[in-house]
Amino acid sequence: MSATFSTLDEFRALLADAPQVDSKAMGEAEERNGQLTKPPGALGRLEDMAIWYAGWRGNPRPSIEAPQVIVFAGNHGVTAQGVSAFPAEVTEQMVLNFQHGGAAINQLSKAAGASMDAIALSLDTPTADFTQAPAMDDADVVTALKTGWDAVSADADLLVVGEMGIGNTTSAAAIANALYGGAAEDWVGRGTGVDDAGLVNKARVVREGVEKHAGGDGLDTLQRLGGRELAAMAGAIARARSLRIPVIMDGFICTSAAATLEATQKGALDHVIAGHVSAEAAHGAVLAQLGKEPILSLNMRLGEGSGGALAINILKSAVACHSGMATFAEAGVSDA
Repeated sequence: MSATFSTLDEFRALLADAPQVDSKAMGEAEERNGQLTKPPGALGRLEDMAIWYAGWRGNPRPSIEAPQVIVFAGNHGVTAQGVSAFPAEVTEQMVLNFQHGGAAINQLSKAAGASMDAIALSLDTPTADFTQAPAMDDADVVTALKTGWDAVSADADLLVVGEMGIGNTTSAAAIANALYGGAAEDWVGRGTGVDDAGLVNKARVVREGVEKHAGGDGLDTLQRLGGRELAAMAGAIARARSLRIPVIMDGFICTSAAATLEATQKGALDHVIAGHVSAEAAHGAVLAQLGKEPILSLNMRLGEGSGGALAINILKSAVACHSGMATFAEAGVSDA
């Protein structure tokens, strides 16, 4: 699909018209799964993941050959409120580290056989402090969505998106609070390692932002409380859907960004699976709201797409078993 957009309403229309799972391919994958040389259900969730993947690829016997990892980076004006233990300059420093191959996500992408790109979004122009004004205006959020949309390779057969942005756990918490309610304290965590006083301050900032920007749909929430890198992740996830590329979701920040799509268009994340549940306390709560069961739980909280990238090998293994195993007939083994 070559569809694109220049306004939020056009993006909403693309979400509404996004392709659905190929039920024929999924049915054929289920049939094949029932004939493989193993007891029924013996591979547990690996079987479900392989069938899900086959349905989105439109191929009952697929393979994963070209996973893509994209890390988006942005700076947040809300850091002026003292919500992070690190200065905003660290964002640019980490982007350089990604580009030089020195970060954890570089190693995890390489181990998974994935291409990896790092894309910085206007680091010299932070978003607005969302306690004072919407984080992004219409043009800003559309540009960020398009950056993510355009970054997805049509040749990819699996996508992981990640982020880097000092202050972005505050944006993620504010988005989750705005979408799902409750108290600000329910959604904030220590992020880069703020102390107890910092946690109280972070909750205050989230509360003020949510109170100021209440109402609207998921994309309105993304614009008012998010950041460029969160919008870029949302754009990439939506683009993957248009290309029938399954997505492995990363941690709290990525999940909050993705949640704005689901809040805008029900079913927008049907092509998405949760790579892991992070140590950021509210991540599990957002996954529960989305009905996503994580593949891994390893107490990670790095971001960068690291948990999603780590899960690539699990999904590759699931698909390899599904497509590579012999059926009872092929192996000459009795299934009786």
